[in-house]
Amino acid sequence: MAKKQAATQEVKNAGTPNVFSRFSQYVEASRLELRKVTWPTLKETKRASLAVLGFVAVMAVLLGLVDLGLSSLIKTVLS
Repeated sequence: MAKKQAATQEVKNAGTPNVFSRFSQYVEASRLELRKVTWPTLKETKRASLAVLGFVAVMAVLLGLVDLGLSSLIKTVLS
């Protein structure tokens, strides 16, 4: 029984590369995938960033108004 387990373990270990080899393969595959990416231009990046910042500012104002309204409502109910 022990021989069978040892033989099975040897077969499993023989088929899988070690940690460093797998990491090396991962890094190489990542580099190849990054070469396929279409990166945005500086202008596109600035435009997208400004759109996100604008949306965040609008949402902050809206949430601030909702918070102000709800806090006034709670003060009125509790008073």
